[in-house]
Amino acid sequence: MKRGPLANLSMEFAVKISKLSDSLAEKREYTISRQIGKSGTSIGANIRESEFAQSKADFISKLRIALKEAAETDFWLELLFRLDRLNQKDYDELSGICSQLIAMLTASVNTASNNASHENSN
Repeated sequence: MKRGPLANLSMEFAVKISKLSDSLAEKREYTISRQIGKSGTSIGANIRESEFAQSKADFISKLRIALKEAAETDFWLELLFRLDRLNQKDYDELSGICSQLIAMLTASVNTASNNASHENSN
């Protein structure tokens, strides 16, 4: 199955976040390692689940969950940066990808919601 840009970017991000999480765990940063690992990989998992949604509402719900997870991941990235646990270069890269995911998810949720409301009004 060919994946779209959102699914591909979320997989790339999940790989990078998993490597960051492993690195943090090696430095005994267990709490933040688990938190960012869970939220950062959940984005892609929910996007993948949305591909097999049972309904338009289920599809939108999965994308909204992915969006919430992206926002949480953005928080953990900023916290790691402010705690000097993440250098500027890595923060800029990961935060940039996270911001792209947030923008793409926001647009997808808005489009799907607008399409659903138009279908319901006809």
